[in-house]
Amino acid sequence: MDTYHLNPDHMRAPDHLTKDEIQKSLNELDNKIKTLRGRANATTADSNHTYHEHIAALERKRELIANKLNDSEDTQSKWQDLKTGLDNLKDDIGKLFG
Repeated sequence: MDTYHLNPDHMRAPDHLTKDEIQKSLNELDNKIKTLRGRANATTADSNHTYHEHIAALERKRELIANKLNDSEDTQSKWQDLKTGLDNLKDDIGKLFG
């Protein structure tokens, strides 16, 4: 019998995922959570199943991974802003000396 119980406080998101990998992970977690909710609803209230704990842990992991997606988009936006600023600076210097 499996006695390991997932704890939301012990969840972590993998590092160094691409945007596509993050989206794939989010989709997989959504499917797992949906399946577990169905199983939890099918069991009796006094059963020993730990579906609710497992659901809470997976939801926490999903939240952490979703944060990485937001961080990834913010980083891309910052790099794009920096590139745009440098391009504008180059154009201004060219106008000044050209």
